[in-house]
Amino acid sequence: MTNSAILASGLRKSYRDRVVLDGIDLDVREGTVFSLLGPNGAGKTTAVNVLTTLSRADAGTVRVAGHDIATETKAVRAAIGVTGQSASVDELLTGRENLRLMADLHHLPRGEGGRVVEHLLRRFDLEESAGRSASTYSGGMRRKLDLAMTLVGKPRIIFLDEPTTGLDPRSRRTMWGIVRELVAEGTTVFLTTQYLEEADQLADRVAVLDQGRLVAQGTPGELKRQVPGGHVRLRFADAGRLGAAARAVAGSAPDEDGLVLRVPSDGRARSLRVLLDRLDEHAIDVEEFTVHMPDLDDVFLALTGHPSTGTARVGTEAPVR
Repeated sequence: MTNSAILASGLRKSYRDRVVLDGIDLDVREGTVFSLLGPNGAGKTTAVNVLTTLSRADAGTVRVAGHDIATETKAVRAAIGVTGQSASVDELLTGRENLRLMADLHHLPRGEGGRVVEHLLRRFDLEESAGRSASTYSGGMRRKLDLAMTLVGKPRIIFLDEPTTGLDPRSRRTMWGIVRELVAEGTTVFLTTQYLEEADQLADRVAVLDQGRLVAQGTPGELKRQVPGGHVRLRFADAGRLGAAARAVAGSAPDEDGLVLRVPSDGRARSLRVLLDRLDEHAIDVEEFTVHMPDLDDVFLALTGHPSTGTARVGTEAPVR
């Protein structure tokens, strides 16, 4: 038995003479959020298409929910749900009718299907608009309806391909809450996104895809620690304390105008304790200190050579008084 929801080895895919996926390996654990990051054209959507049996790989092996995607296609499709970049709702139907259609396609008995539909309308806060045509829905409502339609079949694994693109911040955070609820219930989520804040907020593990190759994998924290630039900023009440701290802490850089001392740091609790203990030894009082760590945008830039095209940036400053 394994607790891998998705396991890929040596996955390759080309279109004519262009290599889109160049031998990637993935191990997505059950009940987690795995986020695949990458610039436009990196191969994210192609990876989703292959993993969801919408496209055939040229080489490599992939098992999804324990089933081989090449030889057990039906079993894979029965275990997954897919929400693409564009909401796939039927705008001529109401919200309830869209969900009812999905229940029929999953061959749910009439009574059970009705209960599932009403439950999903409540869960996604769509009850009041359930009788309206989907063409009247806002972008956020359409995305919620689209995800609700995906959940009708109770999939064990859900693929979300840039699910919040174009949504306002409030709608995006609503989607984040729904994703967290799904994972808490044991669902596995495979998320592609260009919003680095989204990956930082949701993902248990992140992989960065660039030009068809995985250039890094790890937790958001592990990836951020790979990038130099982390430091602690200490602010003092006067120049005397600043000077004493600069002499006590090797490698620090004082800013006399701002009464601030910058100390290189990896942001770990142990290194922070060592720094504060050092100041205590010299009886130096600190007015305020702030931990500044590289964010996923910095990781993205360092690994791919260019910044993310997403508009949301991760805030990783933690002021402590």
